[in-house]
Amino acid sequence: MNTTDTHNQRIAKMTFASVYPMYVAKVEKKGRTKEELDQVIEWLTGFDRQKLQELIDEKVTFETFFQRATLHPNAHLITGMICGYRIEEIDNTLTRQTRYLDKLVDELSKGRKMDKILRVA
Repeated sequence: MNTTDTHNQRIAKMTFASVYPMYVAKVEKKGRTKEELDQVIEWLTGFDRQKLQELIDEKVTFETFFQRATLHPNAHLITGMICGYRIEEIDNTLTRQTRYLDKLVDELSKGRKMDKILRVA
């Protein structure tokens, strides 16, 4: 699926620090914890809590965030619809990676079991 250049650039330039509090609020509102959210983010990106805080303090863009990340080898198993797009059909790599994160946060907030979110066999 082709996303527009404008859409892709908007995602690339958005700061992770501006979105992270919304992720926290979303999962906590549904009875999950910030620690669980951080675990999911660490699984996807390889960033531990300390590194995550450094990136937030640095106010990195999603572009920089994912450039520095080491994506989990099973990230490609994250599929389905998010924000009106089928993840596996998104052509732009950065946009697809960002939607991976959105999908994991969504699954966490919907009460999905952690081993399912983390794609444990």
